Amino acid sequence: MPEWVALCQSRDVVDGQLAVPFDVVYNGQSCRAFAVRFEGRVQAYLNRCSHVAMEMDFQPDRFFDASGQWLVCATHGATYAPATGACSGGPCRGNLVKIATLEKDGVVHWHTEHNLQPLIF
Repeated sequence: MPEWVALCQSRDVVDGQLAVPFDVVYNGQSCRAFAVRFEGRVQAYLNRCSHVAMEMDFQPDRFFDASGQWLVCATHGATYAPATGACSGGPCRGNLVKIATLEKDGVVHWHTEHNLQPLIF
């Protein structure tokens, strides 16, 4: 059954800065995901470029380009809109896989789905 999972304190996700990483199971495979804040709203995505399923950050938890306006894959140069995950340029084969988020009482949560679950260690 889908549920909201606490990720971090709201203050940990700063507009245009470092992402907050987390681990998930997506379609039966463990992978990384990340949450960023853009224009005041928290967005979360799988850490997988749509061009080739590789992690995108060029340094740990860094996804924004120098302008702070795009998420960029360090390996392929594909760029994505932070608010939607839509491919905006480069060798994309679609959009990033978006993960629903909610901020409530100073805490960021992400939403599970039938194919998206927390990774249990």
